[in-house]
This record gives sequence, C-alpha cells and structure tokens, in this order.
Amino acid sequence: MRSDGEASAATSAAPVSRFAGTLMDILDRVEYSRVRMDVADNPIYRLRYEAYRREESVPFNDAGIVVDDLDTAPNGMSFGVYIDGELVSSIRLHHVSAKYPFGPSMKSCPDVLQPLLDKGETFIDPSRFTADYEASLAYPALPFLTLRIAVMGSIFFKADACLALVRPEHTAFYRRVFGSEEMSDVRVYPGLTFPVTLFGAYVNTKLPGTLRRYPFFMSTEEEREKLFARAMDEHFEAPQRASSRLAYERALLEQQFGTQIAAE
Repeated sequence: MRSDGEASAATSAAPVSRFAGTLMDILDRVEYSRVRMDVADNPIYRLRYEAYRREESVPFNDAGIVVDDLDTAPNGMSFGVYIDGELVSSIRLHHVSAKYPFGPSMKSCPDVLQPLLDKGETFIDPSRFTADYEASLAYPALPFLTLRIAVMGSIFFKADACLALVRPEHTAFYRRVFGSEEMSDVRVYPGLTFPVTLFGAYVNTKLPGTLRRYPFFMSTEEEREKLFARAMDEHFEAPQRASSRLAYERALLEQQFGTQIAAE
C-alpha cells in the first residue's frame, strides 16, 4: 500500500534530470543492510569514530568506536550503505511514537515533540550519519544515497514527518531537498560542541515534490519490506539492492496507463 505522498508522486513522474540520472546509475551499484548494534566491534561504530575524529568532535578512545544509549533503543535501527560491496556510509533511524518516545530529537526538543506525540503523530528521526572519507570524496552525492533510507523509513512506517536535528550550516540542504521547516529555536545536544535546530518535513505534503525532483529517493514496496519489516525483532536481512530505477519505471507506467503496476 502506498502512502498518499508516494501515490501522488507516482502519478506525476517527471523526466530524470542529469543529476538524478547520475544518482540512479550509482544506485544500481548500491546495497543497504540493517546491521546489529549489540555487537561491540560493529564496523559502523568504527566508521562513526573515524568520521568524528576527523572533525575532532569526540575524544580518542582505545576501542576506536562511538556508541550511545540510543543505539539499542527498542525503536532504533541502523543501516550500512555499500557501493560495490564496500561500506561507504551509515545512518541510524528511530521511529518515534507515544509508545516509544526515544530519539535524539526528543533529547533536545521534548517540549516541541511531546505535544505532537500526545496527538498521535509519529516521526522518523535520522541521526549518526557518517561516511568513509575516501568514499565521500569519490561520491559527493553520498548524503543523498544515505538519506534515501530515511525517506524509505518514513514511507514504510507511515510517519507523519521526517525530522532533522541539524547544525546551522546544513539547514539550507534540508530546506531545499526535503522542504523541511524549522520546528525549534537553536538548541544544544548532549555531547555536541555545536548548536542544532530541529527541522521537519511532513510526509504527505512534502514527499510528492521531493520524489518528483529527486526520483532516486523512490523505492519499491519489496525493498522497504526487506529492510524494515523485521526492524523491531532479532532477525536481520541480507544486503538489499536499491530499487530506485525499478520504482521510477513503474511510476512512469502508472502515469501512462493509470493503474498501479503489480510487483514482478
């Protein structure tokens, strides 16, 4: 079943821009994998450490990893992004709800989010986006490839909005790409040395435009099911190939023939 936002985008698919086409080509080589976060030597913990040490935002430690209490929260899940089988980036998501009100944005902005949770709204709260240094040079669009996971999670969990707790210099990106709007004043986050502001993009109103402009964010229901369907239990799926091209082609066919294309 499509979200309202995804269905709207599917009926108005636009020609692929040169930028989007380039991302589609890269995504043909991309796999995503949900990873276990209860393993101390998880390569994602090391990837985080290396990225944060480059910015000198965490102190040296002998273990060479970065972990926090939210890694094993019941509503949390973390993913690795692989190009040609090599880990290039990672991201963590929390599906924040009244039942599971755990996530980094709740640590900085509970006064903003708790009233919305009390009304029944739910959110995808991405955090811990880190990238391999060499990969970030080779693939400048790596943030798009990585944040695609947050878009898929927003659709799968039927979240009301996707949040972004970001530093000031990143706000323009979230406004431009996702249509995110400011939800808080400047805040602090425990352990960070820079200020952050909470932004959010409501899925049903903002997602259609995002998918039309950036169709590489599209995904099939099959891909989302494999990545998220077992996100809350002890089972983890094998790496899943990105399905952007297939989802876009299906959207074009739906636009042409006016009916939803069944899964192959």
